[in-house]
This record gives sequence, C-alpha cells and structure tokens, in this order.
Amino acid sequence: MMAMFRSFVSAAQLRQQQQQQQGQQSGAVGGDSLESQFSCPICLEVYHKPVSIASCAHTFCGDCLQPCLQVTSPLCPLCRMPFDPKKVDKSSSVEKQLSSYKAPCRGCSKKVTLVKMRSHISSCTKVQEQMANCPKFMPVVPTSQPIPSNIPNRSTFVCPYCGARNLDQQELVKHCMENHRNDPNKVVCPVCSAMPWGDPSYKSSNFLQHLLHRHKFSYDTFVVRSNTQTHGHNRAS
Repeated sequence: MMAMFRSFVSAAQLRQQQQQQQGQQSGAVGGDSLESQFSCPICLEVYHKPVSIASCAHTFCGDCLQPCLQVTSPLCPLCRMPFDPKKVDKSSSVEKQLSSYKAPCRGCSKKVTLVKMRSHISSCTKVQEQMANCPKFMPVVPTSQPIPSNIPNRSTFVCPYCGARNLDQQELVKHCMENHRNDPNKVVCPVCSAMPWGDPSYKSSNFLQHLLHRHKFSYDTFVVRSNTQTHGHNRAS
C-alpha cells in the first residue's frame, strides 16, 4: 500500500513539474491548472510565504510546514523523506511566479494575480455564496439507547510507548509530545492499526510527526461503523 501511495505521489509530482515547465515556457496556462500548480499540498490553497525543503525541493506555505519543524528528525509531509530543518529556505522563485501569473477566481471568474488570490477569495461574494450553499456538517445526535459492552471503544487509544490508556486522539498527541518526544523506538500507530485499511504490524519511522500530520481529526467521521464492527480490532479496553 505504501509503495502504491509513493508511486502515486511521484507521478503527481512529475506531472506538476512538467505543467509548471510548460507554463513557464509558454507564458500562459489554464486558470484552474495554474492555481493548482501553485497550491500548498497541506492547506490546498495558493502558497502564502512559500518555503522549500532543500533536500527534496518540495514547497509549502511557511505556516503549514511549521509543525514539521517542531519535532526531532522531521519528514517531508509530501514524500516522507527526512530533511534538515535548518535547510528550509524562503522560495523566492515561487514568490516571483505568484506575482507574475494570474488565474480566474473560482467564484466571479475575475483574473487575479496568484499572490492576491487568497485575499480576493476571502472577500468575493460569489465564493461566499458557494460556501453558503455547501452542505452543513450535522453532528450526530446522542442516542438514548444503551451502548452494548461488546462494541469496541474507538474513541480512546493506548499509548504505544508506555501503555497509558483512555487517550483520545488529541490527548494521545499531547501525551506523546510531553512524555516520549525523544523516544527512538519505532512503534505501531494505535489510530491507524484499528482502521479497516490499517496494518497492525506497520511501525512508523517517526511516530510523533505521524501523529501531528495524520491525526488532527477523527477517522470515525469518515468510516462506516458497521465496517469497524467486522474488523474486530479493540483500540482500548
């Protein structure tokens, strides 16, 4: 699975580089593809104060990359390759391109310089109307029915380092950052291992960074409960 994911990322990166080169040579690229070429892989918006990792040349918004720089032995969020946090520099070439290229606003279709796209979208009435028409998130209404005791508790997890129990995802991140920041052991992610697609034997090379970049939201929002019942994994006692 990891090999397939890396192949997909590599192919996407190659297509993006080819599109950027073609755009630079021709001086014009379709609006949608141009904006996507200059979008941060983390926030999916046009770059803001872009920075590039020297070892792999991947570019991100400066603020988006900050969490990576707070852990020991950081990995690139895109290709997962180790990098030296001291060798992350401001991307002057990307900033220059952001100031040079224009793309149509996704709402009003007005041509806007990429460097100003974020501020334009935040004030564009057409974009605001589109967002207002998007389906609203409806939280699950608490049930009055008793919860059977044989259903696995998928809301809390066990620390893979010390065995501390009853930690939700945020508490697990906080616990590991406070107590295991310098632990060199490779461990299995308790969140991933209980997912229907998870591998209970796969050990993360940098578990702390994995927590920061993969588990800021709950997978339960996206996973059908009936599937988890057949999976048979109990995340916590």
